[in-house]
Amino acid sequence: MKTSSRSVVDPFIVMDVMEAARAAEEAGRHIIHMEVGQPGTGAPKDSRDALAQAMQDQAMGYTVALGLPELRARIAQLYKDWYGITLDPARVVVTPGSSGAFILAFTTLFDAGARVGLGEPGYPSYRQILSALDLKPVGIQTSAQNRLQPVANDLTGLNLDGLIVASPANPSGTMLGRTAMEGLITACADQDISFVSDEIYHGIQYEGRAVSALEISDDVYVINSFSKYFSMTGWRVGWMIVPQDHVRVIERLAQNMFICPSHASQLVALNAMDCEDELQGNMLVYQNNRALMLEGLPKAGFDKIAPPDGAFYIYADVSDITDDSRAFAAEILEVAGVAVTPGLDFDHERGAGTLRFSYARATADIVEGLARLQDFMAKRGAV
Repeated sequence: MKTSSRSVVDPFIVMDVMEAARAAEEAGRHIIHMEVGQPGTGAPKDSRDALAQAMQDQAMGYTVALGLPELRARIAQLYKDWYGITLDPARVVVTPGSSGAFILAFTTLFDAGARVGLGEPGYPSYRQILSALDLKPVGIQTSAQNRLQPVANDLTGLNLDGLIVASPANPSGTMLGRTAMEGLITACADQDISFVSDEIYHGIQYEGRAVSALEISDDVYVINSFSKYFSMTGWRVGWMIVPQDHVRVIERLAQNMFICPSHASQLVALNAMDCEDELQGNMLVYQNNRALMLEGLPKAGFDKIAPPDGAFYIYADVSDITDDSRAFAAEILEVAGVAVTPGLDFDHERGAGTLRFSYARATADIVEGLARLQDFMAKRGAV
């Protein structure tokens, strides 16, 4: 049988790196994982205990398409707690991970052929999901001067229908300040460009507080997830905040595309938001790991890095070392036993000269990984 032109998307290279690392571990090697953006911790204990109890009492059947009403209300409360925003729970849509939210958002906002801007470097699945939906991803080459984030002037002449931004960003960890965020939202409103804000790393920030697009405008889409701050990657549950008059449109799509998010995952998510002590304990680990990385990576020769304001990544310019980051990452895995992600995942134009290092795992792994990287680079003659 034939396959559609829409199905021709690039692989998610980090997943290929994960598979290579898994194969190495299966062969008996000890691999340090700095490739994947996944917390080393699981969902908070109390939230898992609450699910175990609920499974004795509930059938775990379908929920309504927009998500459990009590979860939507609790997410709305989160916006009051974190940003001081009074949010109508009716605008909250619970989704099968942030990936489900992207599919719903892009399908709701854009007709086939629409042009959607995204900053580069950036999360690769934006581009691939857009392409699979017959939309046109438009890469915006960002600059170090602008902290690898798009700015309002970058939109001039692009004839965009939409823009998606992420703050804190993957892979760079940089954040948009309020002035920069407001500038982008205003520019989009002036040019009739739909604005989508990916905020899945909110809660994981080190240099000031992440700004939500909802602090500036209600005429935006905000996407978030329980994967990162709440350590629930495999549970596949996220959410989106949309304008009131879009809710029913999204509901109809969600009913047909997904029926509903996982009932069990929604219950874990509901209780996870009340596990602040454990979540803040995770943040202390990230803070410590970040300090170790900022000290240890330059000692290994990786000294050209983006300022990691949030998330749990270091994005390094290695163009003076290699012009083939994929081969370089494979060499690091083979020789040093450290899995890292080549920048080609995030930036087609400059990614051959960049690497992403994740520090989401246990501190002992970070210490060992840095030691291996320093030894590897010393033997390679790079330091």
